[in-house]
Amino acid sequence: MTVSSMSDPAKLAAPFDRCIARDGTAFHEVGTGEPLVLIHGVGMRLEAWAPQIEVLSKTHRVIAVDMPGHGQSVPLAPGSGLEAFVAWFGGFLEVMQLKHINVAGHSMGALVSGGAAATFPARICRVALLNGVYRRDAASRNAVQARALSIKAAGIDVDGPVQRWFDDDEASRLPRSLTRSWLMAMDRDAYATAYGAFAGGDATYADAWPQVACPALFLTGSGDPNSTPDMARQMAACAPRGVAHIIEGHRHMVNLTAPQTVNRLMLEWLDMKETGA
Repeated sequence: MTVSSMSDPAKLAAPFDRCIARDGTAFHEVGTGEPLVLIHGVGMRLEAWAPQIEVLSKTHRVIAVDMPGHGQSVPLAPGSGLEAFVAWFGGFLEVMQLKHINVAGHSMGALVSGGAAATFPARICRVALLNGVYRRDAASRNAVQARALSIKAAGIDVDGPVQRWFDDDEASRLPRSLTRSWLMAMDRDAYATAYGAFAGGDATYADAWPQVACPALFLTGSGDPNSTPDMARQMAACAPRGVAHIIEGHRHMVNLTAPQTVNRLMLEWLDMKETGA
């Protein structure tokens, strides 16, 4: 298992410079070419995309965002659902005057990316969902909703996600440590809002995939217990140009624990012709 494909693995722990858009969204931008917007998951920050930013910015204009209430971005109103996060993203694209983009999201960011493809498809050239959820079964739905409800009273659970998201091996040590630090830095209320939207959003845009005509990548780890391989395959089967890839031996933070493979698959996705091209 390779921790980082970055030229200097120590860069994985280095913070990125940010700009603040007029809507209060913090973002890091680098590279030229077609825009590629990256959206991280709940409790993370744009640094979670570090291996992808370094590699994909060689061919694309990469814009990595802090989700509302994460990193340096202003939060949404408490209790905001997934639709509000999708509306936030649409507003950010307007502020940045981004008319046509590629978008990739991880976990909660995957839900936002899928919602964007469903809500304003004319803006989306290609969409990628890394470790995305889709129509959870009853047991998984009850478990994630219980975790969401516990945040207000018990605070942010740091150990649970880290145990679910990583193997306990030396190769995952640095990503595991960084993930823990990002979770510990989160504002409780902002985390509760985002996690609530994540917990309740797995079916919000699920019916839209047959109408998403652009190239759609669905990628997860073989050992991800919540964003399962079956979910990725089901979404890919529904999308007219959907492709599923399962990375063996990895879990939820696959973009950090298998960056070389993820980068290769994302470059292949970015090289797919747009609808009608």
